[in-house]
Amino acid sequence: MTLEHGIGAALVLLFLADIFLTVLYARAGTGLLAPYWNRAIWAGLHAVAKLLGERRRGLLSLAGPIIIVTMIVFWAAGLTLGAAMIIQPELGTAITPSSGQTSRDFGTALFVAGNSLSIVGGGDYSPHTSATRFLFLVNSLIGASVLSLVLSYLVQVYSALRERNALALEVDLMTDETGDAAIMLARLIPRGDATDTASQLGNLARALAAVKEAHHFYPLLFYFRFSEPRYAVSRFGFILLISPRLSTPRSTGTATARSCNPHRSHRCGGARRCCSKPWTRTSRRWAIVPATPRPSGACGRAMARRQRRWPAAASPPDRMGRTRIWPSACAGSRWSPGWRRRLATP
Repeated sequence: MTLEHGIGAALVLLFLADIFLTVLYARAGTGLLAPYWNRAIWAGLHAVAKLLGERRRGLLSLAGPIIIVTMIVFWAAGLTLGAAMIIQPELGTAITPSSGQTSRDFGTALFVAGNSLSIVGGGDYSPHTSATRFLFLVNSLIGASVLSLVLSYLVQVYSALRERNALALEVDLMTDETGDAAIMLARLIPRGDATDTASQLGNLARALAAVKEAHHFYPLLFYFRFSEPRYAVSRFGFILLISPRLSTPRSTGTATARSCNPHRSHRCGGARRCCSKPWTRTSRRWAIVPATPRPSGACGRAMARRQRRWPAAASPPDRMGRTRIWPSACAGSRWSPGWRRRLATP
């Protein structure tokens, strides 16, 4: 066994380990060569896209398919190169053509290695010893196995991409193609009826978790991007993550308000109103939100008049930067407004 045999065998084993960790182990960042190769291709495409100006989105939208094709070519070239380094010393002795003289250059070795790795086979070169016959058998098994694994891997990657795009399109339609989480919550809570809101948000959360896990299984999904903003992972991910915060403030503690006279108003939770229900103190992000206040007496009539003045809308902010939210479901009948701090625009 020569040094060229050892280098060729080590190269074949290195690429087989890279294929195993990328396709079968399927966790982000575990490959030996493929992650660095994909990042290099992405960096090259990104550098070229900077020179195209407004057309950069069109080029970057092709990054995913280009990286897949180049990665397959990279694996095939590595396996062929390693097999050629093993075969070249045997040309002319253990591996000979059916007719004519044997060429012992490296190009011929690459040709013989490629034929031995392909499932089709062919070529005039054939082995004549037990070791070379076993080598050709192993090469054919490696070629068939790698081809089937890569094809199944591509099917799974594109299936996960389809599910990600379907979730992005669903979220975009629920927001009326605006990307506003408040509009989606208004659809999930029609006329203030939040009976099915928790289950619907739970279904969206499970779909988002499945998309996140798919990106860990198939890191190639990170390189798939589209020109339409609706398919951006950052867009629908932000909408789904901010929706529960908008629908349910995080509670950090509770306190009970003093009992009040229905005919005498006092300050309860920062708002001048009559209340007899406990109120909830929330985190710094939110101001005090009273729990289902019930207006009564003169203060209730005053608040009802204010509601008619600002139906289904938000009143101007006060000196502390707080805005009173008027739910559309409460207009004209009962009302349950609450003080909330204005959220900063992301």
